Amino acid sequence: MDSGGADEGTTARWMATHRGMYERATRHPFTVSIRDGTVDLVAFRRWLGQDYMFVREFVAFVASVLLKCCKQSDSTDMEIILGGLASLSDELSWFKKEAAKWGVDLVGTSPLSSNTEYCRFLQSFDDPEISYTVAITTFWIIETVYQDSFAFCIEEGHRTPSELLGTCQRWGSADFKQYCQSLQQIVDRCLANRTPDAVKSAEEAFLRVLELEVGFWDMSSSQS
Repeated sequence: MDSGGADEGTTARWMATHRGMYERATRHPFTVSIRDGTVDLVAFRRWLGQDYMFVREFVAFVASVLLKCCKQSDSTDMEIILGGLASLSDELSWFKKEAAKWGVDLVGTSPLSSNTEYCRFLQSFDDPEISYTVAITTFWIIETVYQDSFAFCIEEGHRTPSELLGTCQRWGSADFKQYCQSLQQIVDRCLANRTPDAVKSAEEAFLRVLELEVGFWDMSSSQS
């Protein structure tokens, strides 16, 4: 599997060490069903509404990463993160258009428990004691899970329904993959000179995201 990153570095070692968990997050039955053309469109609509609410919270999270970057890192990182933050305005507009197309009432949608848990995790990064290294690690793996998951849905041999191709291409594109790789390079650089305890904290965040992503996909499939 293409993990979407470099061949060397701490992040690549994490992906190798935790390959099973990473695959559960990026080859979940929900996204596999999209690729196979067997997806339950009720589940897709549920995902659409829940993910819109998640992205609204994600905006604040990325802003917190940017703030930590301004205080703890260099201007190159800032430009890359700022680009990601700016793109979220378009992403929210996209969700609204898709919701209208699919008949999803965003105003009347309430967050399900897995979504609430994930958003609380994102909110925890407002804590100034959480380091930039942990924050940027979290940002990178959240984006990478989506990139890898949806890229799989448009790889050769897919049977993704035509009406879902736009969704998959949004996160599965080569441009988004390149952006994720840029984030991964930042993470590897940040980790290179950190203490073992600091690296452990970042790895724990990496694993927590994978758990939350699996929970989010499960929620989309089963309304848990």
